[in-house]
Amino acid sequence: MVQLTSDLFRFLEELKANNDRIWFKSNQARFEQKVREPLLAFIAAFEEPLANISPSMLAIAKKSGGSMFRIHRDTRFSKDKSPYKTWAAVQFRHEAGRDAHAPCYYLHLAPGDVFVGAGIWHPDRAALDAIRVLIDEKPAKWVKARDAVLLAGWDLEGDALKRIPRGYAAEHPLADDLRRKDFIAVRRLSEQDVVQSGFLQRYTDLCREPIKLMKFLTEALGLPF
Repeated sequence: MVQLTSDLFRFLEELKANNDRIWFKSNQARFEQKVREPLLAFIAAFEEPLANISPSMLAIAKKSGGSMFRIHRDTRFSKDKSPYKTWAAVQFRHEAGRDAHAPCYYLHLAPGDVFVGAGIWHPDRAALDAIRVLIDEKPAKWVKARDAVLLAGWDLEGDALKRIPRGYAAEHPLADDLRRKDFIAVRRLSEQDVVQSGFLQRYTDLCREPIKLMKFLTEALGLPF
């Protein structure tokens, strides 16, 4: 049985207080046992349920290049030179996506900050334009997709323009949605939710709730869901 435990959160909590290479090296075995191995097992176990939700979304249980985010931070362009992320996450991307900007399902795990995500984060200009065009062309379909996640207890988060993008009337009935730069639905959970024995099924059920949103976004991008 796949089981994430409170040990994962405790390790990340300690890492936040000791974010240096010496500490991590001396605790790497704990990282493997308490964080990486359970998450890889979770990813592997989610492969079949995910295929039943969408055969186009991928669950790849690999230490590198798969669904699990690496623990090392990219510090090249950051003033913060802390070498490690103090959170763990998995991302189930569309098979057509090469990076984090493709439609995906997401799970974020940090002490005091746990959430499920679905949608597309920071799409490139072409993808963003395509989504806006479909919202304008099929407003009723967009409203159904948007409201379905809101009614299920999710929030729509992300950045937005201050003004409606060029080409759309300021009084457009969906002006607020057309101003969005991200189309990501977020459902917040607790650490206790994650460590329950049935969390894999809970996560599977949660990923079914934004299906209309995911179908809308993949349609906009000309992709299968």
